[in-house]
Amino acid sequence: MAVIPRESGVSVGEKQRVALTLNGRSASAEIQPELTLLSMLRDSFDLISPKNGCEPMGQCGCCTVLIDGKPRLSCTMKATSAAGKSVTTLEGLPEETRKQIADCFVHAGGVQCGFCIPGIAMRAHALCEKNASPSRDEITNDLRAHLCRCTGYTKIVDAIELVASVRRGAPMPENGCVGKVGERLARYSGHEATLGTRRFIDDIKIPGMVFAAPRLSDHPRALVKRIDAARALAVDGVLRVVTAKDVPGERFVGLITNDWPVFIAEGEETRYVGDVLAFVVAGDVHTARKAADLIEIDYEIRQPVTTPDEGMRPDAPKIHPKGNLLSRAALIRGGPDAVIAKSAHVVEGTWQTQCIEHMFLEPEACIAYPRGDGLHVMTQGQGIFDDRRQIARMMGWPIERLSAELVSNGGAFGGKEDMSVQAQTALCAHLVGKPVKCVLTREQSLRVHPKRHPVRIGLKVGCDAEGRLTAVRARIVGDKGAYASVGAKVLERAAGHAIGPYRCENIDIESLAVYTNNPPNGAMRGFGANQAAYAIEGALDMLAEKVGIDGWEIRSRNILEPGDRFCTGQRLTKPFGLRKTLESVKEIYRGAKYAGIACGIKNVGIGNGLPEAGRASLTIEQDGTIMLRTGHTEMGQGLFTVAIQTAVQETGIPAEFFEARCDTVDPNDCGQTTGSRGTVLTCHAVIDACKKFNADWEAVRAMDVLGALKKLAGKKYLGEWKCYPTDKFGADVAEPKTHLTYGFATQVCILDDEGKLKKFVAAHDVGRVMNPTLLEGQLEGSIHMGLGYALTEEMVYEQGRLVTDDVKSCGVLRAHHMPEIEMILIEEPDPECPYGARGVAEIGLVPTAPAVAGALYKFDGVRRTTLPMKDSPAARAILGKKG
Repeated sequence: MAVIPRESGVSVGEKQRVALTLNGRSASAEIQPELTLLSMLRDSFDLISPKNGCEPMGQCGCCTVLIDGKPRLSCTMKATSAAGKSVTTLEGLPEETRKQIADCFVHAGGVQCGFCIPGIAMRAHALCEKNASPSRDEITNDLRAHLCRCTGYTKIVDAIELVASVRRGAPMPENGCVGKVGERLARYSGHEATLGTRRFIDDIKIPGMVFAAPRLSDHPRALVKRIDAARALAVDGVLRVVTAKDVPGERFVGLITNDWPVFIAEGEETRYVGDVLAFVVAGDVHTARKAADLIEIDYEIRQPVTTPDEGMRPDAPKIHPKGNLLSRAALIRGGPDAVIAKSAHVVEGTWQTQCIEHMFLEPEACIAYPRGDGLHVMTQGQGIFDDRRQIARMMGWPIERLSAELVSNGGAFGGKEDMSVQAQTALCAHLVGKPVKCVLTREQSLRVHPKRHPVRIGLKVGCDAEGRLTAVRARIVGDKGAYASVGAKVLERAAGHAIGPYRCENIDIESLAVYTNNPPNGAMRGFGANQAAYAIEGALDMLAEKVGIDGWEIRSRNILEPGDRFCTGQRLTKPFGLRKTLESVKEIYRGAKYAGIACGIKNVGIGNGLPEAGRASLTIEQDGTIMLRTGHTEMGQGLFTVAIQTAVQETGIPAEFFEARCDTVDPNDCGQTTGSRGTVLTCHAVIDACKKFNADWEAVRAMDVLGALKKLAGKKYLGEWKCYPTDKFGADVAEPKTHLTYGFATQVCILDDEGKLKKFVAAHDVGRVMNPTLLEGQLEGSIHMGLGYALTEEMVYEQGRLVTDDVKSCGVLRAHHMPEIEMILIEEPDPECPYGARGVAEIGLVPTAPAVAGALYKFDGVRRTTLPMKDSPAARAILGKKG
């Protein structure tokens, strides 16, 4: 038995008045002496350009301000320490300077989700003030304190170079586009994101709002015998403690399987250290967090299940009533065993990938407030209609009593598909009858949300004497963690991509998703395809060595061509440019001393038997603007921008007349923003809505666009596009169609003479370039994530508890770690996609890790089959002695 209260790091004492010079003016505030400068700036002065990405860790750089003219991290500095000093935020810079910074970042594509950029922009301003002509190396060195998960840093460095150039008197480059497809239309709301004025959930203030904080489990597996909230309720300012007893409807929710409780009840076992036991509602966030730590839990601690092998033992404790095997995906085609036995060359091995943290810079957050007889929820989720459905289930309400809107989030990468705090926040708002905000700390975020699946892949692969694949046998096991999330689909996707973008008619594949007491694993960029790629590409390199050919040649002899079958059995009958990507890097690969090569394929759309649709709407507002609503989430990838470009292309109306949002006002439910499908489905739906709009537009069209639009004020045009039915993975169908389309790529990693990353070349068939700036940024960001995956990133657990419990220990690469990136964009339009464009959000990192592994083998002759490759010279150059 263990009764555990958790002492809070925040105590409530006498307030102190802090006087300082803030943005050039005298200012003062009464604050708790324990609070940071960041908290004072945001809470007392509503200065929201410094963002809270990791307070008080000081490891992400989002909170950067100038103190006496020098960049400082405001989350590590007590507010009282700022007394008498001069503090400057982006809000305090001259308007001309602010515009200059924003113009440069937007033009260069240096802003995506925007959460990290205000801090970077503040540092960029300081750098250019002291150094009129900074080199790229000087810029990346100056950015060491900053983390960006979206951009890959290339375009951030471009933006800072442009800022310096403009300040030296160079003219600002002209854009000159009207916003049609293929043009470099400026990112929607990019200026506001750069300057930090576009509000994320934690920036939003509502009159009468109170705050909630969770009490999480102390143990990955323990019986909760008693939850005692007496000490929490005794704290001044606490309004209510909410537990499982307060849930009026179904406590268990989920995207596919309803196995995830919004609260663990007394008498139940915890399943991981992110389980929610209670929520505390208080007048301010600091009091709520302090009180949550004071809740006493009486546990009976039990031995956790921490590996899939443990979970599959017959005597293993059942994490869920139906057992520990969530799913099995299998496919047999041809006669693989007999063919392998007769193959000229055979390789066999086991590849292990690791758990990875998404490390989106904006922690999970939600606001909910009473509206009429129901609730309105402001969510950052990747599928607001799914959020609404699950919250309604928990409340026991008809869905019509709930409305939801997206507050464009600060990155997601799959990690915000599952709900985090939305259901609990909504319940709190209902119970206290007030607006409630909940924002997780970074430490809580690391514990709560699903991660990338660690996967073990055993391969046995044969080829003929010329190196052509004959058969593949794959056995795949993934650590599901505590809850289903979308894990069954991730492991199914790994199975479907097990032979990569190669021909092979004899396959035997089995893929298992197994529950453990580790934090859940779910969707993350790549969604099983990158795990599979690491194994099959490694096996191909081994076969090439046996045959006596190089990595390029063995891929050339095996890559899919039009008319060939993909692993799932789908025959690729439409045009695609995989061969072109491979040919484009041939001389680059063969001309480098230490180079690795890998090809990649990634499905676009969920497919595998699940229905898919895109929905969007156009509403003509009274002021003549056109409100474009989507059912999919804008999370930095640029969905709103390309949706507007589609509308401009179809209507001829300039981009400045359009605004964009995602909410439940219109019937635009189209599921999660996942599977690289956002552009394809949304733009199809926008095209349909525009066709309906154009029928009315023709009657009022005039030179005065605004006047003509006002004549249509109040009109609404709904657009929808449905994908043809797809077949389930492994279905007994002669000619299965498992996915709408695919992305294709070939990548080359080049090392220098010391084994360090030197250059990375990425050739991608994108179908059609919708917006070059946004597309390049997506691929550069993917490669950044893929290089970290290959070399340095890892979430480590011991007995179900996090060892990597801060930002820095997750191993995400910084700007000065990145090599030069060269992009080669191939346009082979897909006739079933809008303007031929394929989704590119995930394919950018599918071949990255095996390309790095191949380059390392060229350098030191070590065949590496476990990620991350921290023992490599490339990783050691990044991690240093501490690594």
